[in-house]
This record gives sequence, C-alpha cells and structure tokens, in this order.
Amino acid sequence: MSLVDSSKAFTLDKVLQVKVTKDADLLAAIKEAVEKNGIDSAVILGGIGALKKATFRNVRVMPPDFLVSDEHRLYMVVENPLELVSLTGWVARRNTGGVEVHAHFSASYVDGDTVRTAGGHLSAGTEALIKVVVTLGVLKETQKASIFPPHGQWDVDLD
Repeated sequence: MSLVDSSKAFTLDKVLQVKVTKDADLLAAIKEAVEKNGIDSAVILGGIGALKKATFRNVRVMPPDFLVSDEHRLYMVVENPLELVSLTGWVARRNTGGVEVHAHFSASYVDGDTVRTAGGHLSAGTEALIKVVVTLGVLKETQKASIFPPHGQWDVDLD
C-alpha cells in the first residue's frame, strides 16, 4: 500500500506579491487578489506582516464519519496585535465554478509577559493591521478542486 494518495507536477508561471490594505479581512483580500489577477491556480508561498485580529479555526474532535461541521470545531479569536508568522495553502478552480482558497496560518501575540503562537485554518475575521504582504506562486496549469466525499470539504484534485 502506498503512503501517497496522489501527486501531480505543476509549472510555476510567476510570483505575485499582494499588499493587503489596513483593516482588510486577510482571506477576503487573498480572494480579491486572485479574482483581480485572473488566477485559476496558485500556491500560497507565504505571508508576513502585522494583524490586529486573528480567527484561528481548528478541529476540536473528529467525528467517526469524518464529516466535520462547526459543532466539531474550535474558533479562537485573538484581538490583540499579532505577528503573521506563516501563511500557506493553495488556490484551485472549483469543479462547480469559481475559485477555492484554502489556507492555514500561524501568528504570535503577547499574553502578559509571554509570547504565544497559535495556528489553524485561515477564516473570515482575520484582519490586517499594517504591512501585510502575501506571496502567491501562480501556476501555468489549472489546479482543480472538488468536494471530497469522505469528509465533505473542498479538496485539491491531483489525479
């Protein structure tokens, strides 16, 4: 049995850097940049900058059928200045039309005299403070996404 489900080679066409407006929702800004630049497919190579608020989404408990819904998730909101430590993910054309942006991030913040770092799925509600830049590696080929039946979520197709 193989440990790799699937893989596919893509060609990097260009690198696009996106400067996000102060107070903008980070996920919405990435989606807007993708649409404005006519991007079908990309990898999120990284991001750096300061956030004023972060919403981290993680799975609290995995249901036996793997169909995760909000009742299985934990949303942690931090409303303090944060440093965007990492940002990664993919952009793919949905088989139903439109583009899917799937991203994870980590950010650090001060809690008393301690620096803490949290991470999770990038969700609506993560807001830029200053100097947020996202770097996208735009792909020549179209990467597709569809609902993956075992968990009912959007997933990248590599077949």
